[in-house]
Amino acid sequence: MTVTPDRLLEFLGNHWIMASGLLIVTILLIQDFIDSAFRKHKVISPTEAVNLMNDENTIIIDVREPHEHANGHIENAKFIPLGKLEERAQELEAYKQNPVIVTCQSGTRSPQACKKLTGLGFARVFEMKGGMLAWEDQKYPVVKKRNNK
Repeated sequence: MTVTPDRLLEFLGNHWIMASGLLIVTILLIQDFIDSAFRKHKVISPTEAVNLMNDENTIIIDVREPHEHANGHIENAKFIPLGKLEERAQELEAYKQNPVIVTCQSGTRSPQACKKLTGLGFARVFEMKGGMLAWEDQKYPVVKKRNNK
């Protein structure tokens, strides 16, 4: 059976929801491919982050909100919420040539923070894939603040 343009148009007309879904998914995949091709930072797993922390003078930047940070964070991580990153960037000047690992709760805010940091001239920026949820899934240690009552 050959597919003619008429039959294709008939199919698309009869199944417009499915065709629209396919078009949207295709566009999103192309966008993701383009973003990853032109990304100036690397994406690493929590295990790769630990290896980097053990091998070099690495700084970890936690870009979560205060209530998320209070529930547990990586030891010695610098806490700077994403919304305050640009105004507090001077605190990080000494680390511009060091590896910088950025983490958030689930990995959705880290890419934005990495883009900001590379734009500010940081040379070695790493996004921790999956954020703190992935870190905790690997059973890596977290530090929790104690309430002194």
